[in-house]
Amino acid sequence: MKAVLFDLDGTLFDTAPDFIHVLNQLRQQEQLPPLPDAAIRAVVSNGARAMVELGFGIQEGDAQFESLRKRFLDLYLGHLAVKTLPFPGIEPLLGQLAAANIAWGIVTNKPLVYTAPLLRAFPHLPAVGAVICPEHVVNRKPHPEPMLLACAQIGCHPEEAIYVGDHPRDIDAGRAAGMPTIACSYGYIDDGDDPAGWNADHLVDSAEEIWPLLQQHYIEKMGIGTRDRGLGEAL
Repeated sequence: MKAVLFDLDGTLFDTAPDFIHVLNQLRQQEQLPPLPDAAIRAVVSNGARAMVELGFGIQEGDAQFESLRKRFLDLYLGHLAVKTLPFPGIEPLLGQLAAANIAWGIVTNKPLVYTAPLLRAFPHLPAVGAVICPEHVVNRKPHPEPMLLACAQIGCHPEEAIYVGDHPRDIDAGRAAGMPTIACSYGYIDDGDDPAGWNADHLVDSAEEIWPLLQQHYIEKMGIGTRDRGLGEAL
């Protein structure tokens, strides 16, 4: 195994607290009461459009939709690393990967304008080998293109990497690229969805479970080793 690739929101970082704050701030500006945290948290992985739909009960194409979406994203850009933290277990995991000379990377549908400053807010994390955002590819997840680009930047074959995510499109993208996948039930799961049904190779309930799983199924069997690139290079 040469690399572990992660989705960003709901897998690597718990970004929901900042999204919750921003959406309820926008609702307050519109003289609306706050929504429950859990309701917003469940749709974070579906992006700004889903959060605006939830927050205001409108659909894309509504006369107010694009204006509200832009205001939401402007508010988020100024509040994207205030309450956000790596999920429990992620920082030790990245340290363990670095110590084992295994690269890590990010493949996200989050635009670079938000991804880059978010990562810069955590300079103490080990150097990341690849950061792939929608701007870097023609086709975003669930298409395998961003997964393959991340592997190319790190310098490994897809079968030498593993993808970790909290949404069915993450698992679909990893499988389409030919890499093993890990589904995270601790992420932002839609109501009624069951990660056990996503056809991932593995399912974890916390990030603390990932390193032992990698050791058991991949590191000892496949071997280890690659070279990390610096965060500045990846971005």
